[in-house]
Amino acid sequence: MALSLAQRHRLRVLAELEAAATSPMTSMAGATAYELQLAQLIQDRLRLKNIQGNEAKAKLKVQLLPTYEPYVQGVLAGGNGAQDEVLTTLMVWAIDAGAFPDALKIASYVLKHNLIMPDRFARTTGCLIAEEVAEAALKAQKAGGEFDLQTLFETEQLTREQDMPDEARAKLHLAIGRALATQVPDEVVSAEQLETLKAARDNLSRAIELHTSCGGKKDLERVDRLLKKHAGPAS
Repeated sequence: MALSLAQRHRLRVLAELEAAATSPMTSMAGATAYELQLAQLIQDRLRLKNIQGNEAKAKLKVQLLPTYEPYVQGVLAGGNGAQDEVLTTLMVWAIDAGAFPDALKIASYVLKHNLIMPDRFARTTGCLIAEEVAEAALKAQKAGGEFDLQTLFETEQLTREQDMPDEARAKLHLAIGRALATQVPDEVVSAEQLETLKAARDNLSRAIELHTSCGGKKDLERVDRLLKKHAGPAS
């Protein structure tokens, strides 16, 4: 049952007050708002478990996420960094649902306070954020679509100092490099486009440096070819 506006407001306020009252590095367990949302989360995870397809799961997450918005808003507004399984799980769900601005808002808080992912997530928090966003971008690019470049930039900035395998970081640089490169047609006409190509080259080179088999060599060849062809005349 959907919450009324009044109920959503009460939940947000309660979550903010309880998050503010919970010390950093302790758990939100026992707080009323947290326990209510955790119980809802367990029910929704069971619903997701009964669905086999990832695409269908993502569609259900799109429907489920608004239910948790008041809680998330409250914790982000008042939280001091208490461990919160609800919040970290919803961050992943937001990525799966394609709600990247919401996911990165949570990610900023999670990384700032060094929140730990639940045991069922095998990767560290920074690695998970970088890799999941990168893989979503690479999937869209492979299908001939686009992916929001600002989301990629923000993800890279958020996770720059986070420890992760080189292969995971390479995926993010590859996605950024491809996103930049596709903004420039074969007939480059402006200095701004050349700067975009140079930024694409930096990211593609970094991806290959981190992981030789990342799949960016053909992208880099195109970028180098365009730079060689147009750098002189455009200058």
